[in-house]
Amino acid sequence: MAISKENRDFIDSLIDYYISESEAYTQIAENFVPEVESIPDTSFGIITGCVYSGFLQAYQNQQQTPSLEDMREFNEIMKNRAALIKKAIIEPKKAETSEEESLKDED
Repeated sequence: MAISKENRDFIDSLIDYYISESEAYTQIAENFVPEVESIPDTSFGIITGCVYSGFLQAYQNQQQTPSLEDMREFNEIMKNRAALIKKAIIEPKKAETSEEESLKDED
């Protein structure tokens, strides 16, 4: 594992935050109709970009640069959480309940 536990926890918390705020990002995406064809895909892109930006900022704050392996691991984290992000965009209230249940299962 290339990404430190601290940075991985930070990325996970960012993803959780953006899942909880997915409705706000859907509203942002709606502002781009008709330029965008898919509001859910645009929302997903905005959220992914925000998490990626936070990932890079975490490294910059530590005066580091992510390695290729770090980038691959980040992409894997995002891929593993993509379904939850999409669900939060499409079914915001159901996704919040699902996320809460999965966090309880981890405890």
